[in-house]
Amino acid sequence: MHELTIIQQITVAILPILFALSLHEFAHGWTASKLGDPTAKLLGRVTINPFKHIDPIGTVILPILLLALGGFIFGWAKPIPITWQNLRRPKRDIAIVALAGPVANLLMAIIWIGIAKLGSLMIPQISNIGYLLFFMGQTGLIINVIIMVLNLLPLPSLDGSRVLMGILPTKVSAFYSHLEPYGLFIFLALLLLPPHPPGLLGYLISPLIKFFITVLANPFGL
Repeated sequence: MHELTIIQQITVAILPILFALSLHEFAHGWTASKLGDPTAKLLGRVTINPFKHIDPIGTVILPILLLALGGFIFGWAKPIPITWQNLRRPKRDIAIVALAGPVANLLMAIIWIGIAKLGSLMIPQISNIGYLLFFMGQTGLIINVIIMVLNLLPLPSLDGSRVLMGILPTKVSAFYSHLEPYGLFIFLALLLLPPHPPGLLGYLISPLIKFFITVLANPFGL
């Protein structure tokens, strides 16, 4: 295998980034519709079409910029609107809706590692396509695992916080929800605090990311 240039890294990352973020949001909307909230469906957001979910900055510019700079990759798509009052059992169902996003990323990571394996098998015969599929699959695996692990953190506004609120007793959950306006500041503080790189946040979740990548890649011999 050979090293990729920055341009090549960006090229093989475009599709994995688009689908990792977009299908994450689709999973939220689809699950909410199944649990009684049609808001996302009525707005045309329960679709696998990435262009319905793209946020120009969070889905395209920021991830590609961070990739080019060699930093910690993260981003976002347009959030799926959820009217929690429509859910049949709001406290339980909002946790299920939140968990659907990371589960979608886990499934995509498995698909991408399969694509990487296919690419590795094709390299001896069709090297150009083989290398493209291998590196795109490898990138898709890494990006989806990062997004999955990041979103499962119990930080306010991330999916993990909503899962936690669905588990906690009602009074504790209500108190915890009051931290949500400060979630972005907590996230940025963890991202910017030393050690650099990748910040305290990256330092804390890197072992989990490496664990999931290893567990997923080993059965494929990669």
